[in-house]
Amino acid sequence: MKKATKSDIETIKKAFIENYKDAKTELNYKNDYELLIAIILSAQCTDKRVNIITPALFEKYPSVKELSVAKLDDVKRLINSCSFFNNKAQNIIKMAQSVMQQYNGVIPHNQKELIKLAGVGNKTANVFMIEYKQENLMAVDTHVFRVSHRLGLSDAKNVEKTEADLVKKLKNDELHIFHQAMVLFGRYICKAVKPECKKCYFPQICKSKAGFKPA
Repeated sequence: MKKATKSDIETIKKAFIENYKDAKTELNYKNDYELLIAIILSAQCTDKRVNIITPALFEKYPSVKELSVAKLDDVKRLINSCSFFNNKAQNIIKMAQSVMQQYNGVIPHNQKELIKLAGVGNKTANVFMIEYKQENLMAVDTHVFRVSHRLGLSDAKNVEKTEADLVKKLKNDELHIFHQAMVLFGRYICKAVKPECKKCYFPQICKSKAGFKPA
């Protein structure tokens, strides 16, 4: 697969900034607690589905305090239409317990501290920091992985190396914009199946229509 040239990269960056400068996550949330829960639930699940699930969840457990003492079966029942709901129910309760015990009930706004919480990996922590703090970070989900490979920004086989490629090639203080841009561009235009190439901002740069997935 051909790699994006320096000129290609500048074209990509310009188009993403022009079209997605003010882009935000499509997850519904009111505070950092709700955002973190929504991101954890969104793993291998659509934002649309998460937004259907979370209102009842947040009504019953409005903060980490209530969630930390929740019964596992009750949480499972509220999120059972979400993928991997058994593991996610356990993780969000453990996460709430850790926040209560180690952070006095306050969600940490630090990537390294977030990763210590149950259910929070590097991608989840980065997405949280990008959305809530507009941190200069990149997070790679299935959309970002696919778009980055189709545009020749990375040929890495896994998420970690793809993230490193994107940080290196899109290097500037607006990585958070590029993350949001690639998610939305991949979700609505550069789709895994039947990409809408007529709506693409840079068809001359696209290297492939293959539906790339992390190894």
